[in-house]
Amino acid sequence: MLRICGLGAQGDGIAELAGRPVFVPFAGPGDLVEVAIEGPKGQGLAGRLVAVLESGPGRAAPPCRHFGDCGGCAVQHLDEPGYADWKAGLLPEALARRGFEGRCVDLADCRFDTTATPHGLVIPGFGRGLPRAALVRGIAGGSLEQITKRLGILHALRELGVPVYNDARAIERSVDKAMTSFLLQRAGVPTPPAWALEDEAQARRILMREAAAGHSLVLKPMFGSQGKGLRRLGPVDGDFVALPSLSSVSGLAYLQRFVPQPESPASPGFDWRVLVVGGRARAAMKRVSAHWVRNVARGARCTPCALAPGLAALAEAAAAALGMDYAGVDLVPDARQPAGAQVIEVNGVAAWRGLQRVTGFDIAQALVDDLLARRLGVTADALAQVCHF
Repeated sequence: MLRICGLGAQGDGIAELAGRPVFVPFAGPGDLVEVAIEGPKGQGLAGRLVAVLESGPGRAAPPCRHFGDCGGCAVQHLDEPGYADWKAGLLPEALARRGFEGRCVDLADCRFDTTATPHGLVIPGFGRGLPRAALVRGIAGGSLEQITKRLGILHALRELGVPVYNDARAIERSVDKAMTSFLLQRAGVPTPPAWALEDEAQARRILMREAAAGHSLVLKPMFGSQGKGLRRLGPVDGDFVALPSLSSVSGLAYLQRFVPQPESPASPGFDWRVLVVGGRARAAMKRVSAHWVRNVARGARCTPCALAPGLAALAEAAAAALGMDYAGVDLVPDARQPAGAQVIEVNGVAAWRGLQRVTGFDIAQALVDDLLARRLGVTADALAQVCHF
C-alpha cells in the first residue's frame, strides 16, 4: 500500500517507496492505493494502479466512462479545486525543471512609477529590477482604464527588452474579434465572413441579406471569452431572431456567419480546440455539446482527438496570422473547405483546463521550453527569473 503525496507534470500520482518516487497514473493526492511496480521510470519507478483503498479529499468520479481505458486523458479523477491546485503549480514546476525560477504576478499589482526605478516600472517581487521574461496566462477583466494600464505594463516590458510571451500586441489582436477576422481573411485562412459596425440600420440590412441566402449570424461581444453573450440571429430553428438594439450591446455589432453542421441527439455537434506553441500545432481536443455554443465554460464535453495534418496546418496558419507565440485556435467542421474546417476564433491567453484533462501532452512544459529556446535563446541550465501573469 502506498499513500499518494502529490501529482507529477503528466498528472500521475506520486508516492514514495524506499526513498524513490513511484509514479501512479489515475491516482490523486491523499489516495491510499494498492500498486504493482512495473519497472524504472526516470529517477523513480512506474506503478500500475491496482485498487484505490481510500480516496483522497480531491478525488472525483471521472465524467467519461472511457477514462483509464483509452489512454487519452490524465486527470479526470480530480475535482475542480484539486485540478486547480495542480494546474497552478505546473508553470513554476516546468520552469524549475529547466533551472529557472518562476513567480506568479498579478498585472493589477504592477504599476508605472517613474520615481521608483530607473526604468519606471514596479513589478512585485522583483525590487528595482525586471524579470528575465514574462509569460502571460491571463488578463483579468476591469474597466477600460484598468485593462489599458495592464496591457501598458506588457508594452513597457517589451520596450525595455524583456521578452513577453504572448506580447501585448498579439493579445490585443486576438482579443479584438474584428481584427482577428480581418487578419485571418487577409492571410487566406478559411474563416466565416464577418462584419463589425456601429450603424444599426446597416447591420439589419446585412442580417436580412444573409437570412435571404439561408444563413444565420452569430452576434458576439467584440471583447469576450468563454462563450458569454453569444446570440444567433436570423433563421434559427424555424423562427426569425431579429438584431437587438445596438445600445444593448455596447453600441457595436460584431457579426459572424454561423457554420452549420449535421447533428442529432445521438451525434451532437462539436468543434476543435488546437494548441499551437512556437508555430507548431501540438495538441487537440473536440468540444462536444448539443448546444451550438461549445465552450468548456458553457458545459461542453471535452474528448481527445487525433491532430490531423489539415487541422494542424489551419491552426498554425491562424496563429501565424496574428503573430502569436502560443494560441488556442477554435475551428468548426465544414465539409465545403479543402481542410474540412474553418477557424472561428484565436485565443491569445487561452485557457487549457479542458485540453490538459484529455491529453497526456505536458502543456506547461511545452510553453516554457518554447519561451526559453525561441525567445530567450538560453540553455536550459542557465539561472534566471521568469514571471508569469
